[in-house]
Amino acid sequence: MRSKVDSKILERLQELEQKEGQLPGTVEYYRELLQIQARAKSRIVVRKPSLGRDLVYDRLREGIPLLLFRDFCPDWDQVQTVFEQVVIWAAKDSGNPPGESERLRKIGRNRSVLKKAAKAWYEGHSLGDIATAEGVDEVMLTSAIAVTLKPFLFVYSSLLLPDVDQDLWQRRHCPVCGGKPDFAYLDKERGARWLLCSRCDADWLFLRLVCPYCGTQNQDALAYFTDEEESYLYRLYICEQCRTYIKAVDLRRSEADVLLSLERMMTLDMDRQAQEKGYKCGWTNLIV
Repeated sequence: MRSKVDSKILERLQELEQKEGQLPGTVEYYRELLQIQARAKSRIVVRKPSLGRDLVYDRLREGIPLLLFRDFCPDWDQVQTVFEQVVIWAAKDSGNPPGESERLRKIGRNRSVLKKAAKAWYEGHSLGDIATAEGVDEVMLTSAIAVTLKPFLFVYSSLLLPDVDQDLWQRRHCPVCGGKPDFAYLDKERGARWLLCSRCDADWLFLRLVCPYCGTQNQDALAYFTDEEESYLYRLYICEQCRTYIKAVDLRRSEADVLLSLERMMTLDMDRQAQEKGYKCGWTNLIV
């Protein structure tokens, strides 16, 4: 079950820590964030939006995600609590400007500003004006909003994903929340490619020979690299047209249980390699 994934990831990281003596600094940093998000998920209770079968079909056919922001109704007290925890966690990064943490916490205490920022982020708008008005860095605010809302969107995704007709969708954005993909996998059964949402962790079926970001089907612009040293378990898909990349894991080549959210974290070196070659991530608003 999806609800048990976080505990499995934390167990896997603990086993790795015991085996290696300590975790890499970046992984340890993100483990703390995962713990914040896991605790939040265990307390979140939301009501599944009442869409009706016909409305679900119409939205999927027209490419409209099932969860619009007007349907997103979390307990905002909980959202403010998680935002505060996220800001405290982010403050451990010594590269943050002086006073940035306190200014971000001030936003978290002002529910109207927090909701305004959440709505703008959810609908794909820049948070530049809000960040300027509040005296904070736009990237920091955007990232804090993204990781704060992720556990809430995950819970909604768990409720709505079973309603998605995968053959009907196959689009470049998430069928649940409209987010961009940031990871992919090839399934064991057919080797079909599935994308993983950067915002709510929903997965959806997608074509193998199409860029998930610009949509090009020009085969001269599409390619992938494999990790020969790891039995071809991982792939790095690239697009020369939009110069983006997306990481993937081939489940046909793994006998162990693969935890996709953990693979995101443990393959950060693939991001570095792709970016050194001049490719950029095709998603935005993310730290994990």
